[in-house]
Amino acid sequence: MSEQPDPAPVPADPPPLRSSHTSTFPQILDHFGVSVLVTTYQAGHLIILRPDGPVLNTHFRMFQRPMGLALAPNRLAIGCEVEIKEFHSVPAVVPQLEPPGKHDAAFLPRTAYATGDVQIHEMAWVSGELWFANTLFSCLCTRSEYYSFQPRWRPSFISQLAPEDRCHLNGLAVVDGRIKYVTALGETDERGGWRKNKRDGGILIDVESQQIIARGLSMPHSPRWYRDRLWLLNSGAGGLGWIDTATGRYEQIVELPGFTRGLSFAGPYAFVGLSQVRESAIFSGIAIAERPASERCCGVWVVDIDARQVVAFVRFEDAVQEIFAVEVLAGSRYPEVVLDNRSILANTYVLPDDVVDGMEQVSGFRQATLK
Repeated sequence: MSEQPDPAPVPADPPPLRSSHTSTFPQILDHFGVSVLVTTYQAGHLIILRPDGPVLNTHFRMFQRPMGLALAPNRLAIGCEVEIKEFHSVPAVVPQLEPPGKHDAAFLPRTAYATGDVQIHEMAWVSGELWFANTLFSCLCTRSEYYSFQPRWRPSFISQLAPEDRCHLNGLAVVDGRIKYVTALGETDERGGWRKNKRDGGILIDVESQQIIARGLSMPHSPRWYRDRLWLLNSGAGGLGWIDTATGRYEQIVELPGFTRGLSFAGPYAFVGLSQVRESAIFSGIAIAERPASERCCGVWVVDIDARQVVAFVRFEDAVQEIFAVEVLAGSRYPEVVLDNRSILANTYVLPDDVVDGMEQVSGFRQATLK
């Protein structure tokens, strides 16, 4: 009798998507009438943080390595592994969502742009146009109907466009309706050159003048203009602070227990993404990675920027270990991103107003409008 092969191993269940939070987190969201969108490329999810009475509802939607997020009135864009996905708010769909009466916004897929794996980092709508940090090619880009992307700007020290991640261009700040500042992990013009000095080789660049405003930062991310100050995350040190754009001096207001990446604001509160950071070559040699693993957290921490102290947090466990983007969604406490409800996707039509007006009496027609 021939020997029988061993049975194939049964795949282990994926780690659970678990979280814990302070009671103050949903209270803050409810007070401002907002929710928070979070991407985790490591776990492959968009996480929607929604107040639900005294508790926080953590709602997970699956995407292929989501990183950058961009919000505009009635629009949401997500930078994924090989494409940018765009969603539009369709209020007419809200009453169809389960459970009834719970939701106040519904985002439905509208377009997708194939970019290839260009390592899309931060994104922003600027005058109706979607800009994004193309980290692989070390430049800022916009979408194109004909090409993978349309290059629009690159640092003066980058001699040519090449898929070599020369400086790890990652974050962008919009000021007065234009992109004003970007962050990068190094001032280098060679393939992966930023890795040689990642502990304190980070820089902040003025896009218009090409001047390097600040040096000596530790893997900086997420520059944001808020309350007449330029805030950013000194990620490698777990820091949140601001830059004096006249002198380049960085002032830290709080140190947090994780690799800080992803920043958004509501009132006096900063919502900061924290990652545990992996034991890998990318994160080796930086201050936050030298802390014991038990002291590094993953989640979203809320900091009172006036009092300079943490007032709330949600901590992710098990499957979610790294956060990329954090964006406050104003005007919606309980939104939904519709991905797999075939009935809604198949039977909802967004049409021009004049067409809708002419179909009001058509049997079975369900009006959907962006307004």
